[in-house]
Order: sequence, then C-alpha cells, then structure tokens
Amino acid sequence: MLKTELLEIIENQENSWVEFKRDDIRSEQLAKEIVAMLNFEGGRVLLGVEDDGTITGLQRENTEERVMNIARDKIHPPVLPAYEQVKIKDNLFVGVIAFDRGVSKPYMLKHNNSQDVFIRRGSISDPATREEQARLYQEGSMMHAEVMPVPKTNFDSLDLARLQNYLQDILNDSGVPKTKKDWITRLKNLNFMTDGIQDKPVCTIAGLVLFGINPRHMLRQAGIRLIFFDSLNKQYQAKLDTILDAPLLGRFKVEKMDKQLIDAGLIEKCLEEIELFITKEPNEIDDNFRRPKERFYPFEAVRELLINALAHRDWIRFVDVEIFGYKDRLEIISPGSLPNSMTVEKMLAGQRSYRNSIIVDVLRDYGYVDAKGMGIRSKVIPALKKNKMEYEFESAEDYFKSTLIRNI
Repeated sequence: MLKTELLEIIENQENSWVEFKRDDIRSEQLAKEIVAMLNFEGGRVLLGVEDDGTITGLQRENTEERVMNIARDKIHPPVLPAYEQVKIKDNLFVGVIAFDRGVSKPYMLKHNNSQDVFIRRGSISDPATREEQARLYQEGSMMHAEVMPVPKTNFDSLDLARLQNYLQDILNDSGVPKTKKDWITRLKNLNFMTDGIQDKPVCTIAGLVLFGINPRHMLRQAGIRLIFFDSLNKQYQAKLDTILDAPLLGRFKVEKMDKQLIDAGLIEKCLEEIELFITKEPNEIDDNFRRPKERFYPFEAVRELLINALAHRDWIRFVDVEIFGYKDRLEIISPGSLPNSMTVEKMLAGQRSYRNSIIVDVLRDYGYVDAKGMGIRSKVIPALKKNKMEYEFESAEDYFKSTLIRNI
C-alpha cells in the first residue's frame, strides 16, 4: 500500500471496513475486531493509529509474527490475513492488517475457554444476535436454513396428495409409503421433516414450503406479497395489495409424453394473479378472430425471476417475497443478499450458487428450474434482449431485486 493511499484512508476515519488501533491493543481485542470484519465484508485494521486518526506508529517489535499468531490462535476457524508496514516518515510505521470477507462463517473469538461471535455495525464491533448468527452459519454453508424445524407443525401440516404426486408421478418411485409412520421416516430421510421438541417430528422449512397445506400459517415468510400501483411510484391506494399463501409446488397429472397441472401451487397462483396487471387485451380481433394479449414483460422472464426469488431466498429473514408493479416497471424482491460470494456479475456470467439446495433440487425434479441452473443467463436475459427491454439487478445486504423496465 502506498503512503498516500494509507493517509487518505486515515483521513476518512473509521467505518465498517476500517478500524484504528494502538499498537499495544490486547490480543483478544485485536482478534475481536478481525472476527467482526470477517463476519461482515472484510476490511483493514490499522495498527499504530489512534481513534481520532492521530498516527502514533508501531512501538512493538515482531508485530507481523504477533498478528499471525493471533489469527491462528484467537480466531476460529483460523485465518491468514495479509500484513504490511507502511512508512510514514523516519521511524514511524503503520501496520496494515487486511482480509477479505470470510467464507467459513461464522468466525469466532476464542478467549477464556469460550467462543464468541461478533459482527460489524458501522465502526463498532458488537456481539452478534441469535438471528445474525443463524445467517452467518447459513452464509458459511455450515447450516442451511431450509432444514430448520418449523414449530407447531406435524405430518398433517403437509398435503399428502402432493407428496404422493411427487414420489409416485414425478420421481416414478414405486415404493410410496403406506402408513403414517413410514411416511414420517421417508420424509425425515428427504429432509422434509425432522425431530422437534421431545423428538416429536415436525416439518422442516423445505418440507412446509414445498408441500405444506397453508405454509404461511406456520411460517409467516412463506408467501408472496403482490402490490400494484397505477402510477410511477408508491401511492396510498393500490390496484392490488394481497398476500398469497400456498405450497410452492403444483400437483400434476403425468402421462407418458405430457404433464398436466391439476392443482396450482404458489408459482402458478402468483402468475395467474398478476396476469391482469402485466398484460393488455386489444379492442380489435385479429384475422383468426382472437384477441392476442399485449404483454408488458416477457412471460418467460417474469416466471423465471419469480422462481429464482422463491428458490434462492433467505429463510432467516421474516418477510415475504414481494412483487411491486408500477406503470413503468416490475420489481421482484427476494429477501436476503446473493448467497455466499455470489455477485450480480458472476450470476450473469452463469456461475451457480445455491442457498437452498433441497428446494432447488425438488423444483428441478418438477421442471420448474432449468436443469443447468442458469435460468437468468439462458432464459431471462435472451427474452429481455429479444424484446429490447432494459433491466436492473441489485444485490443489497438484505435483499436481491430484479427490475424489468417497461417499454412505454
């Protein structure tokens, strides 16, 4: 790092990615700051800088060795940060400890026979809440929220007809369970159920979302909220403001060369509900005595983005998938940022990363999800380009938003 770059960082003061510390900071305090940043977006700790930005410099010898020992002994799992010393002037150096966003979350401070999780809030490193720790476990692929138990559910919370349809007709499995006990055993093995309090079997998030009779009754983030306005921005009065609650999957009659929907799931219900607001029927009939609808947005793109929003959402966040319609655009908002180290650029390039692998696999079994797992690159973008339609993808800390901009 150049001296000028370092001085500019110091001049901008501490923030979510930069922390100033004296050279004599205690080992556990330094480890705490590193842990908090690893659990956030990564960052830098500058040793030899006071809280107000005054440069006092390094006083200790063997600072690099000390930093590496702390990273190995005080942080779990261990990390290997980058370290360098930047000369400010004769005999005045600042130590720069740099590290990227952690990929093995949550990182913990090991001290006094305990392991504590910290997270960055602005320029402060605070203990992580239970909800934040759950998100960190999920981001680090050590825990998948979709297999978490849903309290107050049981076998009767699931639609048996849909379960039978899945095993017998979709998977072509001849060994469909006959008794409730056998069903529960099978569903546990599929991660659709698990043991709850006092070993009483309950539904997992995946099981309830995919096959639940009314999933949102027990899992309030399991639905889709639809809000459509006859304006360019939000208004007090909406043309449509409703919440859909249904199992994610439809029920199908499967024949040799065909698959016919006989009971709509959440995906089909949503597409049917918004049809009136994203199409226009012309006044005149065509040569075939039909009134072909004008679609404001390509159906294939809307369907694929809806499925992606449901399949890859963060189940730790207690809000529904939301769809906002305006005169000039359609917004589909999925709770949670892109999983793991995924970025919009990587997604558009075709890279795949699944937060909810069980749900995605079942959607793939039904044909909802592209077998290659690159629906946005292979379906959405081509459909939008064909219609010369502009679009935006935005990944924030707590949501991923897809915006289709209408040609008006």
